[in-house]
Amino acid sequence: MSALFCRHALLPEGWRNDVLLRWDDAGLLTEVTPDTAAPAGVEVARLVLPGMVNLHSHSFQRALSGMTEVAGDTPDSFWTWRELMYRFARQITPAQMEAIAAQLFSECLRHGYTSVCEFHYVHRQPDGALYPDIAETARRVIDGARLAGIGITMLPVLYSYAGFGEQPLKPEQARFRTGADEVLEIVAALEPLRGAAVEVGVAPHSLRAASIGQIEAVLAQLPAGRPVHVHIAEQMGEVRQCQDHSGRRPVRYLFDNLPIDARWCLVHATHLDEAEVALLADSGAVAGLCPTTEANLGDGLFPLAPYLAQGGRFGVGSDSHVSQSPVEELRWLEYGQRLVRQQRNIAVAPGERRVGSHLWQAALAGGAQAAGRPVGALAAGLSADVLVLDDSHPNLYGLAAPDVLNGFIFSGNDNLVRDVLAGGRWVVRSQEHVAQPAIAARFRQTLAELRELRS
Repeated sequence: MSALFCRHALLPEGWRNDVLLRWDDAGLLTEVTPDTAAPAGVEVARLVLPGMVNLHSHSFQRALSGMTEVAGDTPDSFWTWRELMYRFARQITPAQMEAIAAQLFSECLRHGYTSVCEFHYVHRQPDGALYPDIAETARRVIDGARLAGIGITMLPVLYSYAGFGEQPLKPEQARFRTGADEVLEIVAALEPLRGAAVEVGVAPHSLRAASIGQIEAVLAQLPAGRPVHVHIAEQMGEVRQCQDHSGRRPVRYLFDNLPIDARWCLVHATHLDEAEVALLADSGAVAGLCPTTEANLGDGLFPLAPYLAQGGRFGVGSDSHVSQSPVEELRWLEYGQRLVRQQRNIAVAPGERRVGSHLWQAALAGGAQAAGRPVGALAAGLSADVLVLDDSHPNLYGLAAPDVLNGFIFSGNDNLVRDVLAGGRWVVRSQEHVAQPAIAARFRQTLAELRELRS
């Protein structure tokens, strides 16, 4: 049994003082006791938060950093970026996927993510053949998560078509191809890996890449309660294509054909009309928002204010990993709304008028729901996922506990996360990942190999 004494800790009911946390060998919290005395010999921390959930990740894209910010001869967009990503994905090996994932996840941990949902679609060999182990690449990403020490929800992707109307895949999409039976086979192959730190769900890539019939077939066989994620309405081009195909916008088309409920996470959902905002908010599903990637790709802005006004749930993810910081995602989620609405302090609720506190707590709840794992709060029975903030940093000087999250999210660009406990294991100490030298060496070697292939 291990323990941490917290002078100030964010519990589900709000900030509490003198909180004793205990956790067992499985990495689950067994005791969360406020207003108590510090036991002898127990480590003491001053400012403690529950770790954040990164609800949308394509880990291999971390290695694209700096490669896509060069303008072409025609206007660039998500679609031109996608062609560059495809060319990169054609050459990556399973071992390289693991090395990239470990590096990414170590960075996510250092910035405050303690769980990740991996939307994983590079399943095949470069020539399009299946690996002898159909779950080879998914296992490699899970291995990267284990090495880094982050909890993971693996989401094997259903990806059969290049566009609405069951258009055949392009050659550069050959590594992504899966049908309903193959996705279910991958899920079954990963079943023995499930545990406190690993969950397995499924992800229809999008309505343009998977048919309604295929999604129904997967849902019929997927074990009850498993998370289901889908990209949707990210780009206006996708909205127009869906309207041409079905006469409906993507979110309306999804709701008209499938039983959307709390196990679903609709990733991006950038372009919604008023009726679709209400559909998503009323369903209990989570909107998976990735503001840094959505900005990087020129997607647009999610209609956050009306969605929150109707009780909608959301979480944040780093997606293509132009940033690995939940602070940056939440800051730009709020700032984007301020810019488009020409107002301040958008993301609040009747019971919480501090923007930083509401953003962090709401994203924790939505991320935990999307992950399908016992995470998202400092409470007995949940994973011991703890962030210790650097209370010596000037950005936190003089702040009362209720204002700490405002200072954390809206003050400067220094990383204020000092130590990180994930699944009951200290994985970051004094802002350095405990396995960083080995992880970084493998990542550097991987980038050298990939650059050699590109030259």
